[in-house]
Amino acid sequence: MMGDWVLSLMMLTAVALLGGAAVSWRARKDRKRALLMVVLAAVIVANVVIWTLPGPDGAQSPLQQAGQDQ
Repeated sequence: MMGDWVLSLMMLTAVALLGGAAVSWRARKDRKRALLMVVLAAVIVANVVIWTLPGPDGAQSPLQQAGQDQ
């Protein structure tokens, strides 16, 4: 399914951003950029969580619902 591929790519991107932030922080080059990378990774992870958790009534997740609409 296309959604699974996109979510996997988003998680890999978040991990890469965290790695880049760690390298930038340790090199003391640009701490503002490192902090922004961490914030962006957190936003990406939050989006993945929103798309994969079931709804409040225990129904399907938004990703599953989107797959059925096609």
